[in-house]
Amino acid sequence: MAKPDLLRLSPRRQVLTQNARGWNEWRVVRSRKRVTSSQAAILICDMWDNHSFRGAAERVNDMAPRMNEVVKAARARGVHIIHSPSDTMDFYAEHPARKRMLAIPAVTPPTPAEHPDPPLPFDARERGSDTNETKGGRAWTRQNPAIEIRDEDVISDQGAEVYRFLRHDGLTTLFIMGVHTNFCVLGRTFGIKAMVRWGVDVLLVRDLTDAIYNPAMPPYVSHDQGTKLVVEFIEKFWCPSIHSRELVAQ
Repeated sequence: MAKPDLLRLSPRRQVLTQNARGWNEWRVVRSRKRVTSSQAAILICDMWDNHSFRGAAERVNDMAPRMNEVVKAARARGVHIIHSPSDTMDFYAEHPARKRMLAIPAVTPPTPAEHPDPPLPFDARERGSDTNETKGGRAWTRQNPAIEIRDEDVISDQGAEVYRFLRHDGLTTLFIMGVHTNFCVLGRTFGIKAMVRWGVDVLLVRDLTDAIYNPAMPPYVSHDQGTKLVVEFIEKFWCPSIHSRELVAQ
């Protein structure tokens, strides 16, 4: 493991306030946060090798090399790496990183805390992709190969396993990146909602995520704007976000 380093972060969240005329408005608030790298982990959510929606698969392929460079730099600074490609644990059954996770003694997560859960800015359950054709069924088999998995990393798609890894290694901060922001990143058992309710200090890496959204559906904005709406929603109601450069810059 690399020598611990100090991560200098500028978390961004949004706060409902009133302007000078007494009108409600959302205001971006930035703070300063210092985290020892050896006490932090990055979780990579569902960056699969393929996807049922062609557009989703193409965006993951575009994002994966950049994500790998960020993960590589953060690992070199002492940050722990958790790979969470859901539904692919059989593929990794013999991988040292999977075995390392399974060897950690079990820890029962706390009772989830109550937390407001307002609706997302849009409903993408139907026609959620901006490409019409689908591959049908489960198209993924493993994590995107552009993202390196090292033996010293861990692999899991279960929230309870991720939680026990954090507690076993004394990790206090969890950075989450990957797809899709409005479904898996928020809703998986290892996602933002679960971790926040378990009392984990979570930050979304906002430039290394992507939403499932079809511009043909409400609110009729671009795909990138749809992702931006979900990121802002998370900053308002769930956790702050950072930019990936904050994990790389010395």
